[in-house]
Formats: sequence, structure tokens, C-alpha cells
Amino acid sequence: MHEQELRQLLQHVADRTINVDEAVEALRTLPFETLGFATLDHHRALRVGFPEVVYCAGKTPAQVAEIFARLAARNPRVLGTRATTEHADAVRAVLPDAQYDETARLVWIDRQPDAPRRPGVLVVAAGTSDLPVAEEAARTLELMGHAPHRIYDVGVAGLHRLLAHVPTLRRANVIVVVAGMEGALPSVVAGLVDCPVIAVPTSVGYGANFGGLSALLTMLNSCASGIAVVNIDNGFGAGYMAALINRRCPTPDTHEEHSYDKHDTCA
Repeated sequence: MHEQELRQLLQHVADRTINVDEAVEALRTLPFETLGFATLDHHRALRVGFPEVVYCAGKTPAQVAEIFARLAARNPRVLGTRATTEHADAVRAVLPDAQYDETARLVWIDRQPDAPRRPGVLVVAAGTSDLPVAEEAARTLELMGHAPHRIYDVGVAGLHRLLAHVPTLRRANVIVVVAGMEGALPSVVAGLVDCPVIAVPTSVGYGANFGGLSALLTMLNSCASGIAVVNIDNGFGAGYMAALINRRCPTPDTHEEHSYDKHDTCA
């Protein structure tokens, strides 16, 4: 239940269009709902502004479908991460409007597709192999009401590719930078801009990459200021953090791409 829905319910009680017993019944599952295999936090959207997100890995398709059905009954947007095609098929069997992105491994419901989305976030990926994690971040931002701009395949092996985008980088409120191998790209980006940079190490790389550990350590030890680092391959976590930052920034006068000016960014 969202804040607006709660206000409407209380107003109906005040107007006597529903009685107290009906309001109690509507609020009965507001804090949480127990399914046996899961306890759903229906209060989360009211507390933090976005519903509980479903981590699909380790859950059966039937479990994911049941969780989605219960969450979608109370929320216009529901997101599931690390979803397989089997998870997506099970969700679509009960919710035909569900969508699936195989690259990002996300399944979601969006019943407010035309709602305005805030500009101000960039998602930058070092290489094409990093796209699954980058798209997880970008899709998460979209579901949370933002309009991320994507800049892909601009790793440090060809730095001129990134430098061509410097004006765009400098207009951002927050930048998510996704990189594997040695993980140097976030440091380079952070040295060019005055906004927060969220670094995402990926498991892309050869043996001494240690499944993303080398990129993680590079980012944690960056000499550039203004970098926050999330876990290996955690595009969702980066996208969520970027959404929280961007929604606290001033809203530009227009939602046209690149329309926000330097004075509109968070200092």
C-alpha cells in the first residue's frame, strides 16, 4: 500500500463511505503477509518508496509466481531480479502483462508505463560483456521512476571513446559505472565529474580477475574521490542507490534528454 492509498482509505472512513470494520479488513495485511515459504513486506513501499523486490535465484518458478501475484495485487510496479526464463514464464502465466529482459535477468510488472521519469542518471559500461549487469542497473532505475541514459563500451583500453562523452557525464546527478577486468573505469569517470559515482565490479575477466575480486579491490582502493562501491555483479544494488540519490535532486523543467543544466545537479 502506498501513502496515497492509505490517505484515500482514511478519507473514506472520515467521509463515512466505508465503515471502520471495512477499513480494518483493508489494513489487515498492510504490514506483512505470510505465505508459508515467504513473508511479504507490504509496508515497504510506504516506508521507502518502492515495493519489496523479489530475488528469484533459489526460488522455484511457482514460488516466484505466487509472490508476484500477491505483490502485484497491491502495487502498480513489481520487480524480480536474477530471474530465469522459467521464472518469467511462471509469472506470465498468472500475470500476462509481466515483462522479461533475458540480458538483465529481470522480470517485472509496470502498470504505470506513461508516468514521468526523472532524468539525471547515467549508466556507463566498460565493455559489451558487462551489459547484463549494466542493464540490471538501468532497468531497475526505470522501474523506480527514472530515465537513465546509457553509455556503453567505453572502457579504458580506448579512453578516447569515453572522453567523447565528457559533456554528458558532467550533466549527471549520479553515474553508475560498470566494469570488469581490472576495474579502472570508475576512477577515470570520478576524476572527470563532480557528482557521486557508483562503481559496480563485474565477474568479467580472465583467471587473475578471480571472479570480479580484482575489479572490486581496484574500485575500493581508488584514488579518485566520490566513489561508492557495491558488490560484484550487483547492478540492482547500484541502480537502487542511484535512484535514491537522483530523486533527492532538483527536478529539471523538462524531461528532454540532456536538458538539465549544471546548476540542476546535486552538489
